[in-house]
Amino acid sequence: MPRDTRTGGVLEQMVLPSLTRGGYEYKVRVKIGQRMGCGSHYVDVIAEKNGKRYLISLKWQQVAGTAEQKIPFEVICLAEALESGEYEKAYVVLGGEGWTLRRFYTSGALKKYIRGIEKVEIVTLETFVAKANNGKL
Repeated sequence: MPRDTRTGGVLEQMVLPSLTRGGYEYKVRVKIGQRMGCGSHYVDVIAEKNGKRYLISLKWQQVAGTAEQKIPFEVICLAEALESGEYEKAYVVLGGEGWTLRRFYTSGALKKYIRGIEKVEIVTLETFVAKANNGKL
C-alpha cells in the first residue's frame, strides 16, 4: 500500500495563516538556487517582512519513517543558501507525532556535528506558529 504523502500540505496550511497574522508576505515552493553541495533545491516557504527574508522548510512525520534521516541534509542545504546573504535566517519546522529525534533536533545538538548552521533553527510546529503569529521570526 503506498504511503500518504499529502500531509505536508496540511502542515503548510497550518503555517501560512500564522505568517499572515504576523505581517509576513510569503511565496510557497520556491527554488532557492543551484547550490554546489545541494544542487537544485526548493524551499517550502520564503517569508518576508521589513526587508528581511526567511527560508522555511516544513517537515511532517506522522509515523516513524525516513523524513527524520533527511533533516541533516536539509539543514546543510539551508545553511548553504544563507551564505548568499539574501536571507536573514532559516527554519526547519517539525510537525507530527512520529519524530523519535525531535528533542535532539530542536535542542540544537546537530550544531555539534555540522559547522556553519548557526542561522538555521529547527523548531516544532507550535514554536514556529507562535513566533510567526507574533511577527518575531
